[in-house]
Amino acid sequence: MKYYFYALIVFIMDQVSKWFITKRIPLGEERSVIGEFFIITSHRNRGAAFGILQNQRWFFIVITTIVVIGIIWYIRKTIREGKVLLSFALSLLLGGALGNFIDRALFGEVVDFLQFTFDFSLFGKAIYYIYPIFNLADSAIVVGVILIFLESILAWRKEKKGAAHEHKSDLV
Repeated sequence: MKYYFYALIVFIMDQVSKWFITKRIPLGEERSVIGEFFIITSHRNRGAAFGILQNQRWFFIVITTIVVIGIIWYIRKTIREGKVLLSFALSLLLGGALGNFIDRALFGEVVDFLQFTFDFSLFGKAIYYIYPIFNLADSAIVVGVILIFLESILAWRKEKKGAAHEHKSDLV
C-alpha cells in the first residue's frame, strides 16, 4: 500500500507545481533560478518527450491508460515478491504517468516548466544546449526508469553470482 502512497505524493507534487506555474507565471515567461543555467519557464507541450508526436492527445490517453494498468499490475506482483527497489521505481512511474495523463485528459496539453541550459567549452569547442523543458512528472518517470535499470543490473549480477556458485558446487 505504501507504494501507492509514494505514487500519490509524486502525483500531488506534480499537480501542485503545475497549478502554481499556470497561476503565477504567464505562458512563455521565464524566471531565472540559477543564472541562465536553471530557469523556470511557463511552457505547454501537446506532445511527448522532446516535443515529439504533437497533437496526439487520444493516442497518449489510450497508451497511458494501458501503461498505468500494467504498472499497477506489476507493482502488485513486485510487492508479493518482496522487490522493494522495483516496487518503489514503479510507484515513481505510476505517479508521473498519472500526473501527465491528467493534464492531457483535462487540458489536451502538459504543463512543463523546468529548463536547463548548458553553455560551456569542451576541448576548445563552445557547447550551447537547451535541454527540452520538462516537469516533475517527467522527472519521476526518468528516476523510476533509472531505478528499474539499476534493479535489473543488481538482479543480473545476483543471478550470475548464484550460477557461478552453483557451478562451483557441481565441480566439488
